[in-house]
Amino acid sequence: MLPLPFKRKEDKKKDILEPIMPQDIYEMGVLELKDIIAPSALRVTPKSISLGGKVIRTMYVISYPRFLSEEWFSPVINLDTVFDVSIFIHPLDTTTTLRSLQKKIAEVESQIQERAMKGMVRDPQLDTAQADIENLRDQLQQATEKIFAVGLYITIYADDDNELDKIENEIRSILDSKLVYLKTATYLQEDGFKSVVPFATDYLNVNYKMNSTPLSSLFPFISFDLTSNKGILFGRNLHNSSLVIFDRFSLENYNSVIFAKSGSGKSYATKLEILRSLMFDTEVIVLDPEREYEFLAEAAGGRYFNISLTSEHHINPFDLPFPREDESPADVLRSNIINLVGLFRLMLGGLTPEEDSILDNAITETYALKDITPDSDFTKLSAPLLSDLELVLAGMEGGESLAQRLLKYTQGTWAGFLNRPTNVDINKKFVVFSIRDMEDELKPVAMYIIMNHIWSSIRRNLRRRLLVVDEAWWMMKSEDTASFLYSLAKRGRKYYLGVATITQDVEDFMKSQYGAPIIQNSSIQILLKQSPASIDAVQKAFNLTEEEKYFLLEASIGRGIFIAGLKRVAIEVIASYTEDQIITSDPSQILAIKKAKAELAAAQEQGAA
Repeated sequence: MLPLPFKRKEDKKKDILEPIMPQDIYEMGVLELKDIIAPSALRVTPKSISLGGKVIRTMYVISYPRFLSEEWFSPVINLDTVFDVSIFIHPLDTTTTLRSLQKKIAEVESQIQERAMKGMVRDPQLDTAQADIENLRDQLQQATEKIFAVGLYITIYADDDNELDKIENEIRSILDSKLVYLKTATYLQEDGFKSVVPFATDYLNVNYKMNSTPLSSLFPFISFDLTSNKGILFGRNLHNSSLVIFDRFSLENYNSVIFAKSGSGKSYATKLEILRSLMFDTEVIVLDPEREYEFLAEAAGGRYFNISLTSEHHINPFDLPFPREDESPADVLRSNIINLVGLFRLMLGGLTPEEDSILDNAITETYALKDITPDSDFTKLSAPLLSDLELVLAGMEGGESLAQRLLKYTQGTWAGFLNRPTNVDINKKFVVFSIRDMEDELKPVAMYIIMNHIWSSIRRNLRRRLLVVDEAWWMMKSEDTASFLYSLAKRGRKYYLGVATITQDVEDFMKSQYGAPIIQNSSIQILLKQSPASIDAVQKAFNLTEEEKYFLLEASIGRGIFIAGLKRVAIEVIASYTEDQIITSDPSQILAIKKAKAELAAAQEQGAA
């Protein structure tokens, strides 16, 4: 058996050795939090501290100007460097301060009288000091101001002394321009560092007396950081080069709007968000009026549907969504009938109240012909077609005119678009609906039908989804389509759906009564370059300052303002090379990519031969 080690027991008369028991050994090996976070070594010099692999320097403010403007400290706070700031505020007794001010004003008045007696010219500094002291004394006496001893300490970090000097000079130059002067805590670096770390103890005790008004300019810190702990990268913060990272699904609602003039990068920014969202298990559905997302869908392994009069893809507007557990079949049927009446109002160029009532009854009867009633289980039944509704209207009193107006959709040129069973399946992680080849007259109708089909599918399964509506001004042209888009933005959160609304025609968007409510129901708002014709409407809608207004007028491609709640920053959308090759909308880049693909294919064929 090994002998136990011994420890010396403290005794005033003699030394006593006691054996060290296993319990003592265990307690000696227990680590505390300070043992874990403490650096392996610490070297203190007159002007810095070497802490681990970093060099640290603490400075304090020794002088302020006569007036401090608002946000004077914000350029320092938003520097793209690592540093800590501590502000110590020690309240002072007002009575003691008033006595001190009384003595001070007596001294100043004595100096003024002495100069006058000697026939000397009045000193502006003494006159100003007298006025300031009297004004402060009156405010303290009336309890409109209080006096404090304020210590402002800044600790900077760097990898070496040269970098430390560079950071110090940068901070000094910013504050010197505002007549705020710093001093290095020479031979007090240890006390300075302990004052800045979160011990809430002022070891430096270098304070400057300051009343409430100038002190308030330090609060709150005006920081342009706009980020969260998780999410996707939207771009680079132009204020301080930090990253704008956000998860739209962590906000109060999941919607966003992007306003920008043509060619400013709005589709580029949207496609970049889509590409990055797909990596975070988010399903994306896009309504694409200009066929800009086809290559992205192909690259990401998604589905691309081209909806037009001659397309092989069809959507039947009479399709019914599956009732959820908290819904009854009667409510689902009633809701779809209301949506169909809105669709026909759009297709037929408006309805009178009588026609509205006739059409409502006709749709109900058309469903009944297929055994679809409020009391039936219609999940396995085939939905009627538009031609079925035409036959019902033709046999109803007062419905002949409506049946005649529907002929162009059932038997005419436009029959191939609407009067067919649905053959599109959006059960894919990434789906794009293109309506570029659809006639302009029918684009609002097509967008309404597609979005209604998407909404029915979304309600069926609860999954994290993003619906992108590009060139949304098409939907704002009609009250029915605008109302439907607003209902999606308002109700989407319940079904884990975020709606991204994108438009270049701001005035048309804002003219609709649903334009402002859609913006208000969007937690994220992105404004890129604006045209002079629309900037006033944008400024009013988003409460922009004059500086922000002119920034948007002069912004380069991919630059703008990112707004999340009450916070906003200037942002630059940046993609990697690979992302850029996938999402670019630049015709020259697209041609170059196609040319490279063709050359590669030709080389492969030649090699095979």
